[in-house]
Amino acid sequence: MPHTYTNKVMWSHLDANMHMRHSAYADFAAQARIEALEELGMDLKTFQRLHIGPILFREETSYLREVGINEEITIKTELTASRKDGSRWALRHELYKQDGVKAAVIKVEGAWMDVLKRKLTVLPEELAQHFLELPRSADYVELER
Repeated sequence: MPHTYTNKVMWSHLDANMHMRHSAYADFAAQARIEALEELGMDLKTFQRLHIGPILFREETSYLREVGINEEITIKTELTASRKDGSRWALRHELYKQDGVKAAVIKVEGAWMDVLKRKLTVLPEELAQHFLELPRSADYVELER
């Protein structure tokens, strides 16, 4: 079962056309990712203590339907690909309108960075195990090194 995040579209999320602006989709997806990680015990304090953070290499959004002010949206998050150690990964966020219609799909590819060395790193084993507990998509694939 995918991780779900629900929120309401506010005035500040709108563009000049009075629908949700493109960057708000990315903001909501980022919050959904952070909450999914938090539920696995991977919160901001843990990342700060370990000097590790998630980074994105790629983010792609497909816009399917308009989303307007005061609409409640739900984002379903699934792991679509990962290395065995969780060091590289891909997630898919599907954004649904309150009537259940899919409004967008946000795909991200990322890794972990040592924020002090400014270099890619791996998660400590315990955190890697938690990360790999993210709900997997039906089309999940294991990435090669």
